Amino acid sequence: MKIGTDGVLLGAWAPVHQNPFSILDIGTGTGVIALMLAQRSDAEVIDALELDEDAYEQAVDNFEASSWGDRLFCYHAHLYEFAIEIEDTYDLIVCNPPYFEGSTQLEEQQGSAREQARFEDAMPFELLVASVNQLLEETGVFCVIIPQMREEEFISLAAKANLYPFKITRVQGNPEVPAKRTLLAFSSNAKASLQEDNLIIETARHQYTEAYQNLVRDFYLKM
Repeated sequence: MKIGTDGVLLGAWAPVHQNPFSILDIGTGTGVIALMLAQRSDAEVIDALELDEDAYEQAVDNFEASSWGDRLFCYHAHLYEFAIEIEDTYDLIVCNPPYFEGSTQLEEQQGSAREQARFEDAMPFELLVASVNQLLEETGVFCVIIPQMREEEFISLAAKANLYPFKITRVQGNPEVPAKRTLLAFSSNAKASLQEDNLIIETARHQYTEAYQNLVRDFYLKM
């Protein structure tokens, strides 16, 4: 399955300076972000969660084929079920949530759970934040990548769960276009200083900026 830029950005950007013991990747897809965090950290527990059956199976295969298979585990479940049943908490939680800008509602769909999982309604921001509030260690960090147009909405929603941003990076495809994505890192420390910056991916087609190359080069065979 195709690897998206959003996932690569989040996997490379999420802070691990706090040396997390346990990590959770919500909606792992084929496992790329979890694998990147396994490469970047010494976390002994790296759990992943995926609802789509095909993606789940591929994530399991990718975990087992990796050098970090003994630290990686994937759950096949919906976030709501997982948050209710799991008693563990995590030092770092990351999520690249599915989002579609249309207004199609889940109940209007007649397809399978796999098809339903493609719609944001399968993981609304309210459910994501409430679940993170349940699953995050008191001193933990939560990181997400979302459409820039929904940044203020998400920050406001997180504040209701006592999660406050300490790092924000707005991502532009090139210098001529506005930011389309925002990377956000939250903690429970409402007084933490806020670091904000912008990241430009390309100056021209396949001409990557130095900042982008420095961020992701450890994860590409050619960069």
